[in-house]
Amino acid sequence: MKITISLLMFTFCTLCSCSEAQVIRHKKILIVYLSRTNNTKAIAEIIQKNIGGDLVALELEKPYPKNYQATVAQVAKENETGFLPPLKTKIDSIGKYDVVFVGFPTWGMQLPPPMKSFLKQYDLSGKTIVPFNTNAGYGIGSSFQTVKELCKKSNVVEGFEIKGGIERDGILFVMKDEKAEEAKTLIANWLTKIGIHYKSISK
Repeated sequence: MKITISLLMFTFCTLCSCSEAQVIRHKKILIVYLSRTNNTKAIAEIIQKNIGGDLVALELEKPYPKNYQATVAQVAKENETGFLPPLKTKIDSIGKYDVVFVGFPTWGMQLPPPMKSFLKQYDLSGKTIVPFNTNAGYGIGSSFQTVKELCKKSNVVEGFEIKGGIERDGILFVMKDEKAEEAKTLIANWLTKIGIHYKSISK
């Protein structure tokens, strides 16, 4: 009798696992990111390695200045006026995606203008939106809240944030060695927490 019950439980669990993995594998995933010092790019690549999906970098028709202070001044003006910089990046058939990850650094404690451009340009209604962020240690600011405000017809789930570089102090790309390993562990735990079972997708 015990053997029969154990066998039934094993069969049930196996079927549930297969069903769950199948559903996840059939989700079309898009990972869109904005990265100036490649830290957000590194996080986007770790996410892709775990869950698959299409990876797209946001590029502007007119890139920001290489000079940090000049970029800070330009972004502050764009935030003040509400200007949305035109995107060079074009995404065809965005309607085919079920889940859209959006990654960005914190700029001026806000969502960067190029990401605002993306979220306003494309219809993401009915999709699951997953924000992720790198910052200089001061946190996400209002960025995640802005994502929610711009995606009112979407399901915005709990986001991920991690400390990256500090360009102001000349500390640029840091997602390597021990920091990269830390990021991989944190991302894996986060994906599991929000219900995206990375192990079943990455095989």
